[in-house]
Formats: sequence, C-alpha cells, structure tokens
Amino acid sequence: MMKDNLYAKACTEVLEILSHFSEEDCSKIPSDKIEFFEKNKDKDYEYKIDPDVDLSKQYISDEANAIIVGLYKEYFATEHQKNVIDDILKHNQVLEDREKSVKYNPDDLFKDKEEIKFDNNVEDEYDAITDLIERKESFLEKLKRFIFKIFHIEEK
Repeated sequence: MMKDNLYAKACTEVLEILSHFSEEDCSKIPSDKIEFFEKNKDKDYEYKIDPDVDLSKQYISDEANAIIVGLYKEYFATEHQKNVIDDILKHNQVLEDREKSVKYNPDDLFKDKEEIKFDNNVEDEYDAITDLIERKESFLEKLKRFIFKIFHIEEK
C-alpha cells in the first residue's frame, strides 16, 4: 500500500510540473498519459512548485523524477539527448550493480565492513551535452537543467 501512495503522490507532482508547461509543449504528451496521471493522483496530496525557482532547488520525489525523465526522453529530447540519457542510465546501473556486488558479496559477508567508495563522477564523460542544449528562458529549459542535475551533469 505504501508504494501505491508514493506513486499516487508522484502522479500529483508530475501533473503540477506539467501544469507549468506551455500548451504547445503539453500537447506533445499524449492525452491518455495525462488522463492516467489524473486518474492515479493522490487527491489529498497538496504539491506546488514555484516556476520562478529552478526545479532542482525544489522538492520532487524520486518517483516523480523518474516519470519526468521518462516523459522528457520520450517526448522532448533530441535523438542525441536520448542516447546520452540512455548512456547515463546504463552507467548508473553499472555503478549500482557494482555497489550491490561488493555489498552483498558472499565471500565478504562476515568480514569487517569497511567503507567502500565508488567514483560516481560522470560529469567528465558528459560535458559535451551542455554544448548541445539551446538556452531558453522557458520552464522546459528549467526542466532540462533539473534532469541534468539528477544525473550530476553540470551546465556551462
């Protein structure tokens, strides 16, 4: 039941974020997806964002982040941006798999635990992304910056 509640709250957050898109941008997302979010949202959850503040500086749940990244990739990203997002997601999955492998290694299960550090710095690998993004003062641009921050990519 807790997971359902988290997803319902994420749907509410996504709808609030989408409400700040222009009609033109919103029309790129199929109406059945919007209806799905409407049907599954948490009607008791109040979530508001300030469109004048960078989205990365505002609270947004991990679940809503995932939905927004998916929507961005599917309906707004260029082919190159889609490839970069796929690369970042694959890279993050490899890092997560490595962490799990070390953490749950049966050979080391009963040994003293030491802090394990991983190099999660993917910024150097993806610096070229920011050169490809056209600067706009729109909410969609703020969303792009937010997505880059999720993946720890700095814009120049």
